[in-house]
Amino acid sequence: MILEIRTYRLRPGTIDEFVRVMREEAAPLLASAGIRVVAAGPSLVREDGHEEAYLIRAFSSLAERDEREEAFYGGEAWRTGPREAILSRIESYHTVVLETAEAAADVLGGHRL
Repeated sequence: MILEIRTYRLRPGTIDEFVRVMREEAAPLLASAGIRVVAAGPSLVREDGHEEAYLIRAFSSLAERDEREEAFYGGEAWRTGPREAILSRIESYHTVVLETAEAAADVLGGHRL
């Protein structure tokens, strides 16, 4: 399985609304597009005082990741849905993609959205 871990450095004062939109609007939309959201939320610590959050998603392969992300981010539901509410709060982000066992996603997803 492929895990994608995305971290977000957020604009000051936006973390609560970012996490709410991510969990309540974006995550269900991702799930409806066939993208498994394992976990999402705020970082427990602030690196250099910055507000940060994360999103962990799972895919069966890199090809599936590419196909589903292209369809999702190119789709009308994202563009007219939570896109602006998410992007307007992000200062920068970083993505790490790794291969792991299916059980890793189950363990990481122990904290349900």
